[in-house]
Amino acid sequence: MLRYLWIAIAVFGLDQWSKVEAVRYLSQGPVRVTDFLNLVLVYNRGAAFGFLSQADGWQNAFFIAVAVVIATGIVVFLARGPRRDRLTVIALMLVLGGAAGNLADRVRLGEVVDFIDFHIGSWHWYTFNLADSAITLGAVLLALEAGFSRRAQVADKG
Repeated sequence: MLRYLWIAIAVFGLDQWSKVEAVRYLSQGPVRVTDFLNLVLVYNRGAAFGFLSQADGWQNAFFIAVAVVIATGIVVFLARGPRRDRLTVIALMLVLGGAAGNLADRVRLGEVVDFIDFHIGSWHWYTFNLADSAITLGAVLLALEAGFSRRAQVADKG
């Protein structure tokens, strides 16, 4: 596990650096990058897809607790469990680094800095950041690994 910890540390570092730069450069307004990508500064008090962003403020403590539980669970799962395959460990390190990045924002600012805005015409996806991207990539890798693992088990029994 420890030899892959650099992935979580790199995700965390890049995420925090990108958010500092986003605040620095996007405070004056959005930047159009392409016909489908803008950089825009958004402070998100909620979770993915703006979930609970309009709540009365209790959600920050809730999301801090959830992130701590998830991060702790990943570390315990990897440290105490049997040896895991490389794809699973890499995926979990991406999730760990992303969770730590958004957790740092919540603890420091009470909200998460988002700045990547994909859109098609006037339809905009929810604004997100590098931590969100790492969490999503990690989740996709875990799902793919689970699918491959199930296929292998079925093939072995067949």
